[in-house]
Amino acid sequence: MTNHLSFLTNWAGQIDLLIQIVCAMVLGAALGLERERAQKPAGFRTLVLIAGSTALLVGLARVMTADFGNVFPSGLVRADPVRVIQSIVTAVGFLGAGTIFRRKDDNMVEGLTTAATVLLAAAVGIACALNQFIVAIGITIIALVVLRLMS
Repeated sequence: MTNHLSFLTNWAGQIDLLIQIVCAMVLGAALGLERERAQKPAGFRTLVLIAGSTALLVGLARVMTADFGNVFPSGLVRADPVRVIQSIVTAVGFLGAGTIFRRKDDNMVEGLTTAATVLLAAAVGIACALNQFIVAIGITIIALVVLRLMS
């Protein structure tokens, strides 16, 4: 039976998850500002929300896995956190696909870089949720350099 007041005892874990989500959103904002500045379809708000929601989903999956382990100590419930990440990548793929379009007049494809940035924002959110802050910050900086200097 779940204690409905357990939030009073696990507040430190919730604060940690909130910090991970905020970090993901800040890094998503950096990517989003660059895309906004370049006047691309997926900009500031989109990338902030993608990075934050990804961190939230991975963090909640980790919490649920721990909770199920406490409820079913016999090991009857098995959790695979990689499935959560696979589902996120699938969902983000649909969002990214919405930024890609072909111009009929000159048969050019646009939005591939923005779609890749959408996927990167999700990956940054995952990294933050897994406490890989140096990786998340480093890849965000590298991505900003690539987006800005190699256009």
